[in-house]
Amino acid sequence: MKLLFDFFPILLFFLAYKLYGIYVATGVAMGASLLQVGVYWHRHRRFEKMHLITLAVIMVLGGATLLFENKTFIMWKPTAVNWAFGLAFLASHFVGERTLVERMMGHAIDVPPHVWKRLNFSWVVFFVLMGLANLYVAGFYFEAERALFAAAGTALDVDTCLNTQQGELLRLCQRAHAAEENWVNFKLFGMLGLTIVFILGQAVYLARHAKPVESDARETPATELEAEKEH
Repeated sequence: MKLLFDFFPILLFFLAYKLYGIYVATGVAMGASLLQVGVYWHRHRRFEKMHLITLAVIMVLGGATLLFENKTFIMWKPTAVNWAFGLAFLASHFVGERTLVERMMGHAIDVPPHVWKRLNFSWVVFFVLMGLANLYVAGFYFEAERALFAAAGTALDVDTCLNTQQGELLRLCQRAHAAEENWVNFKLFGMLGLTIVFILGQAVYLARHAKPVESDARETPATELEAEKEH
């Protein structure tokens, strides 16, 4: 449930994009991030650091997207968020007594300190790779947009040129629009799928190193239980 709650703004972005385009979707994502932070505060009376990082980035890059009508900013947002997360997890190796992973999960599972450090560093690597993966997918759009603008001799609106252009410009416009849709699909399905796979891998690793939990029954030795029966 927490994973779905964390991906809530991305899901709304995806739905709004399919209905109204990327600029409306950007505004919806900004509002959804604000709502996410507000709901979390209402339920827990505290802020989730990851939500605040996401909110700050979406407000800056989403705002720039709407202000300048430039999709590059919002396409950089997943990379900026993932790299900010990676930096936060990396900093926790050197600041404080516990890493971020241990702070988030240490109350529920007991593993040796070196395991927490390995898990935390694996999250750093994961966030860096996710940021690079986003740039790789978004790069197809950036390349297609540059080719379209170069052929047209001016900047064209990819959302409307499908209905206003023909010939080679129409082909380039279709290519740019398809690359944009592929990025939106990757932003939801690709990133969510990769995150789920990574979390499952971490769960398997934790299960191998988790210490057994002491049960209440073990607090009373068997000899004492037998003695109680005799009385």
